[in-house]
Parts: sequence; structure tokens; C-alpha cells
Amino acid sequence: MKGGVDLGGTKIQAVIVGDDHEVLGAARHPTPLKGGPADIAAAMAEAMGAAAEQAGAPPSDLDGVGVGSPGAVDSRAGTVSQARNLAGWEGTYPLGARLAKSLGTRVLVDNDVRVAVRAEYLLGAGKGFDSILGAFWGTGVGGGIILNGEPWFGRGAAGEIGHMVIKDGGARCGCGRRGCVEAYAGRGAMEAKARRLVKRGHKTKLFELMKRANRPRLTSGVWAKALDGGDAMAEELMLRAVEALAAGIASAVNLLDV
Repeated sequence: MKGGVDLGGTKIQAVIVGDDHEVLGAARHPTPLKGGPADIAAAMAEAMGAAAEQAGAPPSDLDGVGVGSPGAVDSRAGTVSQARNLAGWEGTYPLGARLAKSLGTRVLVDNDVRVAVRAEYLLGAGKGFDSILGAFWGTGVGGGIILNGEPWFGRGAAGEIGHMVIKDGGARCGCGRRGCVEAYAGRGAMEAKARRLVKRGHKTKLFELMKRANRPRLTSGVWAKALDGGDAMAEELMLRAVEALAAGIASAVNLLDV
């Protein structure tokens, strides 16, 4: 049996699979919004423990655990840096070593989108193509590249499509620059924009729906309900996000010719 953990800005998804990729156990926990990397690592270990319990085996019995994390990941060292969409994660943290100690088994860490693109290339939408560009939209916006059958890492952060600048002097991004795709299309940036609009007197049901769903942030489900209900602000911000994503992805496709 093997374990997998997807670390996101709002949720931690853990899963246990058998040799035939059948899901034997799963757990989803909220990502801590306070504290720092150590608190998040503890929550990840707890989620994996819950999934392992459902599978009927302790985490130490697993052959290993694969982790997909946002930020700049050194997979050889098992460290994660600059995961700015996570609480207090500014420097470099040895996530792999901490989880291996907590779980009692080996742990491999890589960038979340990079491993997702690899999976799509081998098993999903990218199967059969020599080169692909993957873009994933969540709390932030990430991407991954495979060229001629091999992952392209660059100096370690290749594929960060969310930080392509699409508007000179545009909206401030969490990375510090202005005009990045993520500054318009990341769910974190969309929520921040919605809060600013509410303070200026604009109306929306987004935050009412968030409270009803007992969510600390505007999750994908909250946005979906607002859009289904015809919420004008949600529609405006979603269109703004889609336009930013389209500009970034089209530019990347033209550059790579994939």
C-alpha cells in the first residue's frame, strides 16, 4: 500500500491506494489558516493517519507516501520554500523529513502541480502526447510542463504560469510583483478583491454562502453556489479570472508550441 497527500490552500486530501491503484482509505482535513509550516505538517500527518486507519493499517506499514505541495520544492532534499498561499510559510521547511518522522515511513515531496501534470501525462488527459502544458486553478494558479516525454524543471520552478505577467503595473500579486495571472485568477486573490468591493458597498451573497457552508474561506463550492444563484459580483470576478487565465495560457502555448 502507498499513501498520497495533496496539500492545498484550503484543504489537505490524503489517500491510501493498493497495488492496483484501488482507493482503500481517504480523508480530507482543512488546511490550518494560522501558525506555520509545523502546524500544517502536523495536520497532514493527522489526515494521513485517518486515511490509513480507514484502510486498516498504520502509516508505518505503507511502502511510502507521496506529497504534492505548492511552492518551490526541492524534491531531493524534501524541502518546500515560498509557499505563500499557506499560513506563515515564507522560508524553507523540511516537510519530507518531518512527515517521515511522524508517519514512520519514507516520504517523497514534489510540487503539487508538477506531480499532477505528470499523472495526467501518464494516465489521464495528456496520455498519448509527447509534450503537454498543464494549468491548475485553485487558491493559487500553478502549471507544469513536459517536453518530449520529460518533465521540464528549469532551475526548479518551471511552469509557474500563475506568475506570468499579463498586465504591466496591474493588480498586486502575493509574490510581490504586479499583473501576474494569479493576482486575478487565484481564489485567494479573488476573495481579497471581493472583500475590498464589499467594504466599498458592493453587494454579494458570497460571504453569506461561506458562513452557511461553515467555511473559513471562499472555496470552489461557495463560488459555484454563488454563480448558480446569479450573484453579480461572483460573475464579474469569475470573468476577470477566466480572462487572465486565458491570456496566460495562450501566451505559454505560443511560447512552447505544445
